[in-house]
Amino acid sequence: MRQHVNPLSSKYLQPISLPDWSQIYSNLSSPFYLDLGCGRGRFLLQMATLFPDRNFLGIEIRELLVQEANRIKCSHNLTNLYYLFANINVSLRDILSSLPPNSLQMVMIQFPDPWFKKKHHKRRIVKPEVVNIIAEFLRDDGQVFLQSDVEEVAQEMVDLFLENPRFQLLSPQIWLPENPLGIMTEREVASINKGRKVYRTILTTNKHNPPKN
Repeated sequence: MRQHVNPLSSKYLQPISLPDWSQIYSNLSSPFYLDLGCGRGRFLLQMATLFPDRNFLGIEIRELLVQEANRIKCSHNLTNLYYLFANINVSLRDILSSLPPNSLQMVMIQFPDPWFKKKHHKRRIVKPEVVNIIAEFLRDDGQVFLQSDVEEVAQEMVDLFLENPRFQLLSPQIWLPENPLGIMTEREVASINKGRKVYRTILTTNKHNPPKN
């Protein structure tokens, strides 16, 4: 499986067909937790098992990983979890529009591909357009969880979210010393085992700045 997929390739710029969520989730009234770039999906698998009263949706651009993750999900008989093959920079608005209104509780972006070369920065997952869409659909009590083991990428993500008046840091201390979710991704475990620092933070919605529709 290729580790890098160019999201600007014509193959990934096509619109997707969205499923009927009522045929996937047993309780659509539960809040949704969205993992953008979920990879193999093992993090969400643990989350969905521990929190049956929440709905989890993972979006990943590598289709084979999505297919494998959904097979494993089905083997666990989980009705609060689904993985979707999609390009976030193309389909995020359509995806969020299809969910029940005011249901998006948290968005998680963990260890996105850093695309180190400057000419490739436009391929990074967090862009102003993505931030604006999240700001529009996130609940008033919603949160955004960001983390990376590349400081430049983590700081860029935080800066882009803070440029939108809808968001503010949860804590005065920008980087959190521990993972507040209690479950680590495979990449997070690997980074810590290698002695790499992980830069993580949580942003909340600013109730004084409602979303722009």
